[in-house]
Amino acid sequence: MRISIRLYRRALAAGVALFVTGAAFAHHSFAMFDRDKEVVLTGVVHEFQWTNPHAFIEFDVSNDKGQAERWSVEMNSPNNLTRQGWKSTYLKNGDKVTVTLNPLRDGKHGGLFVAIVLPDGKVIKDPTSRQRTPPAEAAPKS
Repeated sequence: MRISIRLYRRALAAGVALFVTGAAFAHHSFAMFDRDKEVVLTGVVHEFQWTNPHAFIEFDVSNDKGQAERWSVEMNSPNNLTRQGWKSTYLKNGDKVTVTLNPLRDGKHGGLFVAIVLPDGKVIKDPTSRQRTPPAEAAPKS
């Protein structure tokens, strides 16, 4: 009986380890984003989440009917963003920004960060992205 309990515990531990490993690999997948497409949107920052494991920009974009639609843009980790030149103070609620993103494949309002034009005109790009649309050209003319 002791052998089967030990065997059961080892099998359970191995199963848990495989499950956790699979979840970790799934978490780092970019399959949900269409990396062959770019969308350029201008909107107003609702919230900038400087959090681990990924930062997010939540911003409101006006649709064809003039109604605000909330978009969520996934970014790198704050640690990596800092190394790429970001500061947690770059975005504030109410800031008007132009964001370039790789959209979600399922058509929902979200995507993977590619570049941004900040309210002061500064352009920040994700150096790991293969950007197609120059963000400065995508910025609306005043």
